[in-house]
Amino acid sequence: MRTPAPRRFRVTAALATLTLVAVGALTGCGGESAGGDTPRLRIGYQRFGGLSLVKARAEAPDAEWSLFESGPALTEALKAGSIDIGQTGEAPPIFAAAGRIPFQIIGTSEPIPQGEAVLVKEDSGLRTFADLKGRTVALNKGSNVHWLLVRLLAANNLTLQDINVKYLKPAEGRPAFDNGQVDAWVIWDPYFALAERPGVRILADATGLASNREYVLAHPDALAQKSEQIEAFLRTYRTVTDWGIANPAERAAVLAPELKIPEDVTSRALARSARALAPVTPAVGDELQAIADGFATLDLIPEPVDIRGRIDDRFTKVFQ
Repeated sequence: MRTPAPRRFRVTAALATLTLVAVGALTGCGGESAGGDTPRLRIGYQRFGGLSLVKARAEAPDAEWSLFESGPALTEALKAGSIDIGQTGEAPPIFAAAGRIPFQIIGTSEPIPQGEAVLVKEDSGLRTFADLKGRTVALNKGSNVHWLLVRLLAANNLTLQDINVKYLKPAEGRPAFDNGQVDAWVIWDPYFALAERPGVRILADATGLASNREYVLAHPDALAQKSEQIEAFLRTYRTVTDWGIANPAERAAVLAPELKIPEDVTSRALARSARALAPVTPAVGDELQAIADGFATLDLIPEPVDIRGRIDDRFTKVFQ
């Protein structure tokens, strides 16, 4: 009889699978039709984001799906014109705007502050974020956790110069954290949930500091040429998201195979990180502008950007 693999091996293997990036590998980039005259909607998604549930349930069978490890990689695909819409956290749109990537922000989610956190080892002696002064902190540059780091530093009267920041993608951050090459790892779900285990503690999350919303971005050409398709898809997205919130056990059962991570880990991550969709409002624009201004002040982006001008509320009725 075959002996089951140890849990640590299974979780490590799951993380390795999770962080494989399939940019354009799942689909072509041309958006060819499925046999009719209407080009397919090309969707960029990250594993675990709300779009993953739509894909896992096969609720958009005519769409073309491309998988990305992080938001910055997804916005690069928007720049290349290889996807029509995609979903990211709150920081990638700002870095993308600073890079003059064409996109509009057409939807968001309710806040998800518990879905990102700073992780440390239990035996490190680190008990507060202020204890990280002079230590090495890893995170993915330009992702949602970048803003969380900025806010945590300010809240603890520290600056970026007070810590050693190491920019690592999730696939690099986990082994660096496990092997003691960094003192702390700032990360989001589901990588966050995968890293939770005995001996790891949550030093801080974004509660009271950052909204950590998800944002739906669309290429201007797609908005001009595929507006009806986008609206129809967003309605499906809203319906599936609402179903998942109302049926958490079924949602985890559907998503775990798509994410290739254990169902209990999926459930834990979803319990804190799955939130209802919401329209982009002037208040949301103000929230994003404050983040953009903060990044510009710290010279994390080359110049100030008008992120409010990227807000497009034409699909508000879908999210209300």
